[in-house]
Amino acid sequence: MPDPTRFTLIRLAGTCALAAATWPVVLNAQSLDDIEVPEEPLTLSDRGSFFVGGETVEQTEVELGSFGPDDQVTVNQMYVEYIVPEAGGEVPVVMIHGATLTGKTYDTTPDGRMGWYEYFVRQDHPVYVVDQVGRGRSGFNQATYNNVQACETPPEEQAPMLRLGDRIAVWQNFRFGPEPGTPYENTKFPVEFADELSKQSIPDLNSGLPSPNPTFAALADLSAQLDGAVLIGHSQSGHFPLEAALIDPQGIRGAVLVEPGRCDAQGYSEEQIAALAEIPTLVMFGDHLPADTGLPAPNWQERFEGCRDFVERVNAAGGEAQILNPPDRGIAGNTHMMMQDVNNLEIADLILDWIDETVATQPE
Repeated sequence: MPDPTRFTLIRLAGTCALAAATWPVVLNAQSLDDIEVPEEPLTLSDRGSFFVGGETVEQTEVELGSFGPDDQVTVNQMYVEYIVPEAGGEVPVVMIHGATLTGKTYDTTPDGRMGWYEYFVRQDHPVYVVDQVGRGRSGFNQATYNNVQACETPPEEQAPMLRLGDRIAVWQNFRFGPEPGTPYENTKFPVEFADELSKQSIPDLNSGLPSPNPTFAALADLSAQLDGAVLIGHSQSGHFPLEAALIDPQGIRGAVLVEPGRCDAQGYSEEQIAALAEIPTLVMFGDHLPADTGLPAPNWQERFEGCRDFVERVNAAGGEAQILNPPDRGIAGNTHMMMQDVNNLEIADLILDWIDETVATQPE
């Protein structure tokens, strides 16, 4: 008998039907007592949230979920939360998360330590943390899924929802250890709290977004509203600061690419490289790059080499780009999630030093 407690939609002979799947395992909740309380209070001048971008569209009753008549809704908007410190005199920083994640990436770490969000604020930088369009509090356009449910769109035309599995796509691919459950001796990720990272993962609907990804334009818009900011992208969003700069470079004072999924060294035209050469750029990678990811995608060493080629092209065009590799500085064991590693604040200081030395000295 199929398990009636969980199901997924399939299409059979022109009709819709249900197929069984497995029931999820429940994890223990993290305790509030696990969260570290800083010794010094955080003094602010402002905090809040808002949306950037979005468009109003007409949707049918079916697309809306069959609750009420046809109507209009807003889609493709980007959620932004922010904290402005009382001093607040440093360059604003925008933090963008990676695949299957949200802005939580930069907040309190899985083991309860201070994340980059708060730490950068404590270094007097106004910080703006986003949820990519179609993720987390930015919501998503449910119409394509409701149309499939109503058999108005063939299931094969529905964009997939991506999740990264804990054992391979996260543990092994993120380089916590050489194989699932076995950490590297020098790993910096708090592996005993890997389950807490799993709780941060949500379905990734980027493959169903319009092209180009609306997050690119939203980031360019946000940077312009801030009268200049450093954009920090990670993994899937590693190249997003570059894409935003190609749309409108005016508000982007610097780009930090933390273990980008790609730098697309050969994909950019000479004209685009010349435009990107106007943006100071820092590329960062962690340790154990040649390790087998367990996935069909390129390994991190290959991605590193692609980014090195990108940096060379930008600098040949008169730009100021560099790769910062912590192992080259004697800092070993950092993972793909270096903003959550046990030395995350040490890594943050490397970025802050680069901002001070490279971006803050540039004319606004």
